[in-house]
Amino acid sequence: MESTVASKLEALLKLQSIDSQLDEIRRVRGDLPEEVQDLEDEIEGYEVRVRKFDDEITALNDSIAQRKQAIKDAESLIRKYEDQQTNVRNNREYDAITKEIELQKLEIQIAEKKIKEAHYQIEQKGKEIEGTKNRLDERRKDLDNKKQELDQIVSESEEEENKLEKERDFAASNIEDRLFSAYSRIRKNVRNGLAVVTVKRDACGGCFNTVPPQRQADIAAQKKIIVCEHCGRILAGVELRVA
Repeated sequence: MESTVASKLEALLKLQSIDSQLDEIRRVRGDLPEEVQDLEDEIEGYEVRVRKFDDEITALNDSIAQRKQAIKDAESLIRKYEDQQTNVRNNREYDAITKEIELQKLEIQIAEKKIKEAHYQIEQKGKEIEGTKNRLDERRKDLDNKKQELDQIVSESEEEENKLEKERDFAASNIEDRLFSAYSRIRKNVRNGLAVVTVKRDACGGCFNTVPPQRQADIAAQKKIIVCEHCGRILAGVELRVA
């Protein structure tokens, strides 16, 4: 049983060593991956905005065309009513036709006002599109620069990273599922990614809280999996002090 626990702890330490090396490789990239993602999201937002403005301008142009046709229809009716005025039989018919003419002229005025407003909106949206496209071009340049920087960093460590990933897969395959799940959960919950540590100078190698002598003896015996009572990390061994 002792050798089984010892082998489990050894496998966990091996996996932790590989993960720590991978963490260091990825740490060199800093915030670049997140910055690239943020820029891609921002660019997508600008592109959606431009498409929205284009759709709104199309709708405004359609409304202008409809109102211009309405004006033509109203003018045609006015001419028709004016012809009818010459053949009226009494003042009542004349007044009725006159009201229809006034109504059509009012419709023309309203349509012209709406057309003018639509042209103004198109002009404003055009300015918005221009400004958004300028920002879009700037962000695309920023994205290209960030991607080139990230690609260069990735390419420099890609071979080593791929090698470590394969080693990690092999190391993880030698750890039972329950223990691997616990390891992964601890790694996710601790800031430095250290889920498995040793006791150094009478303290946990993860949180640096003191580990009592008797507990150190239990850890060194490797008869069972022991975790730090302060941080929950797995304590895989005790490093002897050098005199």
